[in-house]
Amino acid sequence: MTDNSPARGSRGAALSADIMRTTLELAQEVGYAKLSIEGIAARTGVGKHTIYRRWPSKGAVFLDALLSSIEADLGYPYTGDLVADLRVQMTHAVNLLAAPPYDRLYAALVGEAQHDPAVAKTLYERFIRPQSDRTIDRLKKAQEDGQLSSGLDLETTTAALYGAYYHKLLLTPFTLSSRDVELVLDVFFTIGTHPPVKS
Repeated sequence: MTDNSPARGSRGAALSADIMRTTLELAQEVGYAKLSIEGIAARTGVGKHTIYRRWPSKGAVFLDALLSSIEADLGYPYTGDLVADLRVQMTHAVNLLAAPPYDRLYAALVGEAQHDPAVAKTLYERFIRPQSDRTIDRLKKAQEDGQLSSGLDLETTTAALYGAYYHKLLLTPFTLSSRDVELVLDVFFTIGTHPPVKS
């Protein structure tokens, strides 16, 4: 007979949380490449099968551990000033992902997504897509307010706004900062390459 009592569920949730916490600790100590299910199990004090019952791979448990630890309100304010609202949200996002330990850990997670379709799908659905949707919603409000052209492709605009940050985070040895937010917004909305703005 299976025990489905609340106490059992609570113990299971506590164990999952402990495994995810241990996963992040080990990843910070040894790096993602050397992280292993065996190491996580040994540090947590459980058998490998206990982890595999919850996650199918190292990448899956690492993804859950990292995303659970960085859950934050990355929504946009609405002040009526599009650039100011983009600045607030983007600065928050950059400060979150650019500071240790999340900078290299998030980069490792994106790297793992290139090899593991399940990790890529989950990362997209749980983090990338929700953030894109929030940006698109804010840009739509700007269109409704007459601040952006109604013909502007908002998916492409969103990709362009965030592309510079991912390039620096993933492809260079340099650290992201709030200064990068200012530079991107200046290029996008001040220099002649900015998207069409209604007069």
